[in-house]
Amino acid sequence: MTNDESRAQTLLGELRHSIDNLDAILLHTLAERFRCTQSVGKLKAEHDLPAADPSREARQIARLQRLAEESGLDPKFAKKFMRFIVDEVIHHHQQFQK
Repeated sequence: MTNDESRAQTLLGELRHSIDNLDAILLHTLAERFRCTQSVGKLKAEHDLPAADPSREARQIARLQRLAEESGLDPKFAKKFMRFIVDEVIHHHQQFQK
């Protein structure tokens, strides 16, 4: 292995370690987010509020698309990602209402 290849392997290992740490942060953050939205779902069920709030969802997705643009993340990806999360939250909220 050449010196350049060795440096590339070291850098690759460091980058992968950072990615692993970021993946863990993402998962822990999502878990905390779902704990919060679970409380929202229970509160909505207790007060006979609808599981979905389309105007709030639209505002949130637009806000997060703007944040994505500011962060250099593809806003289309951010929208799809958030739509997936919001849909999952609504599904959980609907379960509380049964």
